[in-house]
Amino acid sequence: MMNIAKDHKVNEQIRVRQIRLIGGEGEQVGIIDTRDAMNMAREAGMDLVMVSPQAVPPVCRLLDYGRFRYEQQQNERENRKRARGQEVKAIKFRVKIDGHDFNTKTGHVRRFLEEGHKVKVTIMFRGRERTHPELGERILVRVAETLADIGVPESNPSMMGMDMNMIMTPRVAPTPRKEREDDSEMAATTLSGAAAAAPAEAAPQPDAQATAPKADVPAEAPTPA
Repeated sequence: MMNIAKDHKVNEQIRVRQIRLIGGEGEQVGIIDTRDAMNMAREAGMDLVMVSPQAVPPVCRLLDYGRFRYEQQQNERENRKRARGQEVKAIKFRVKIDGHDFNTKTGHVRRFLEEGHKVKVTIMFRGRERTHPELGERILVRVAETLADIGVPESNPSMMGMDMNMIMTPRVAPTPRKEREDDSEMAATTLSGAAAAAPAEAAPQPDAQATAPKADVPAEAPTPA
């Protein structure tokens, strides 16, 4: 469908004398008077919408403007939802984090992964802590192991300035066991039905020579005594 801007002229707002009209099915009607196009729109129960005001003459189209605006708003809402779903969240840990804080922050990472977000897990180093990057890497490995049921690291931990980062991405959920069993039963039923519908093998035909009637054979003359 032709892209239509949010702000465009509709019906009586179109004040040019002639337009190039596109029909409701996308067919090219041609250059006609705007008044005639308005009558066509009215008879079809549609709206006359200017889709290309810069053209000479301007291009208009017959369509259901209310339905178009509704679908456009739905698409925009879906695009915003998709953009939020692709958002990368961020959680920061300290090298000397205690067990309670570790569990709390790891719980936040789990919640983000469950919502379908990627999560950037950052270890912040202070002063001489930077000389012991293995401490930060140990925490990131612990985070990955704790969340292995729901997320996986995109890559190995990497240093950037004073921080060490690791991106966790949601793990694809396995198919529940019940659904797998249902699929197996459906497949078995389908195969059984196909087998029942298949024609039975033809029974072997008896040998033609064995079944052919025997010709009359004259009786042998009795042997004289």
